[in-house]
Amino acid sequence: MNTFHKHLGTGLAALALTALVACGDDGSYGSGGSDGSFGDSGGDQDPGVGVGQGGAQDFGQFRQILEDGGIPGPEVLDDVGFFNEHKIEMPAADCGENVCLHGLFGRMGNMISGSDCNIVLLGMNTPINPDELERPPLNLAIAIDTSGSMKGDPMDYTVEGLVRMLDALEPGDYISLVAFSDVATVVADHLAHDDPALDQAIASLYASGSTNVYDGLRSAYDLVGEHAAPELQNRVILLSDGVATAGITNDDKALNLATSWADAGVGLTTIGVGTDFDVELMRDLSETGAGAFYFLENPAAVQEVFIEEVTSFLVPLAEELHIDIDINNADYRLRGIYGTKLFEFSGAGADIDIPTVQIAHRTSPSDNDNGRRGGGGAIVVELLEASSPSGDGSSVGQLDLRYRDPATQQLVEQSVPINSPLTFDSPDFYFESASAEKGFVTLNVFVGFHMAASRAAVGDGRGA
Repeated sequence: MNTFHKHLGTGLAALALTALVACGDDGSYGSGGSDGSFGDSGGDQDPGVGVGQGGAQDFGQFRQILEDGGIPGPEVLDDVGFFNEHKIEMPAADCGENVCLHGLFGRMGNMISGSDCNIVLLGMNTPINPDELERPPLNLAIAIDTSGSMKGDPMDYTVEGLVRMLDALEPGDYISLVAFSDVATVVADHLAHDDPALDQAIASLYASGSTNVYDGLRSAYDLVGEHAAPELQNRVILLSDGVATAGITNDDKALNLATSWADAGVGLTTIGVGTDFDVELMRDLSETGAGAFYFLENPAAVQEVFIEEVTSFLVPLAEELHIDIDINNADYRLRGIYGTKLFEFSGAGADIDIPTVQIAHRTSPSDNDNGRRGGGGAIVVELLEASSPSGDGSSVGQLDLRYRDPATQQLVEQSVPINSPLTFDSPDFYFESASAEKGFVTLNVFVGFHMAASRAAVGDGRGA
C-alpha cells in the first residue's frame, strides 16, 4: 500500500507549517479588506456544543508521514478527519430542538489562484450540555486483532490498555471481548465491569495466525445485539494492525455489516495500529458505523484510546439524519462537498445521509486533547458562479434537515435559507460569521495539501 514518497517533502512540509498557523483553533483570521465584512457573529450567545458525525477525528496519519520526512499520497488525506480536527464554532443553538442546523455563506478570492470562491459552511450543534447528563451504561464489545503481526509491543500495549480501561468503567457497564486471527473467538461474553473473569480473558490474549477482520467484527456486533437496549450505549470497538487476509476480505461486505448495525443503533469505533493496516477500510467503517477512527502509529497510544472511548459521552442525538442541499439559483453551481463522504449529488444540489450524530468529542477549540481528537467538524459546500449570471445572486438556496429523535421516535424538520448580501460584480468579500471564514481558510489549506500530495505522487517534486 503506497501511501507516501520519501525525499520530496520540502514543499509540502513548508505548507504543513503554514497550515498549522492558518488552521489555528483561535478563530483569529483577518476581518477586513476592501469593505469586506462579517455578518452577525452571535455576540455573547452560547454557541452550544458541536455535533459530530462518524469517521476520522483527525488527519494524524498524513501529519505523521510528514514528520517522518516523507510525502503522503493524496489518498491518505481525509477531508472528514481534516475538518474534524479543526473545531469551528457555530452560532447559538437556539432552534428549539436537540440538533440545530446552520448554513453560513462566504465569498473571497481563494488562497491559491485568487479567483472568487463561494462557500456555504454547513454545521450542526446542540443546546444540550453533556456535563449535565449522566453517562448511560455501556454494552460494549471489543474485537481485538490477535494475528501474528500483533506479536510483541502491539499486543503488550493492547493488553495493558484493556487492563487500564477496567479502572475507568462504571457500575452497570458490561464488556464483551472477541479475539480474531484465522477465526474469531469469544473470550468474554457480556461480563460486568468488575467480574474477575474479564481480567482473565484479557490476560489470555496472544498473537498468532492470519487476520479475519470480518469474522471478528461480525462476532462483536452479534454480542452487542444480544444485549442491546435503548437505555444503554450499544457500541463496538475494532482494533487491527493489518489488512484482512482470511475469511471474507471484501470491503463492501464489512461496510454493509456496519451500515446495518448503525441503522439498528450500534456504533462502531475503529483503531488502526502501526502503518500497515487498511486505512481506507478502517476509516470508512467508522464513518458508516457512526463512530470514531483513530490512527496510532505508536502502539503505546492504544492505552489512552481505550480509556477515552469508555469515558466519552456518545449517546445519539439524532438518527436517520438527512440534509437536502438545494441550490435553487441557476447562477450558482455546486462544485464539491468537503467534510463528509455520506453524500450524493442530486440535480442542482445534493443529499447527505448520516446514520447517527452525537455530541462531539471536543467541546471547545482549546480542548484538543494533544491535537488528535475531533470536535464536530463542519461540512463545506463549494459553489461556482455562472460565467454570465442573470440575477444578483442574493438568494443562493436552502438547506432542509430531517432526523428522527431517538428518545421520542418523532421526526424533526428544519429549514435554513442561504443568502448573500453581495452582487456578482461586487469587488468586496463577505463572511456571514467568523466561523464561515475559518471554514473557508480550512478548505483552502486542505485543497493546498491535496494538490501538493497529488503532484508529488506523480513525481512532480517542484510542483509539490
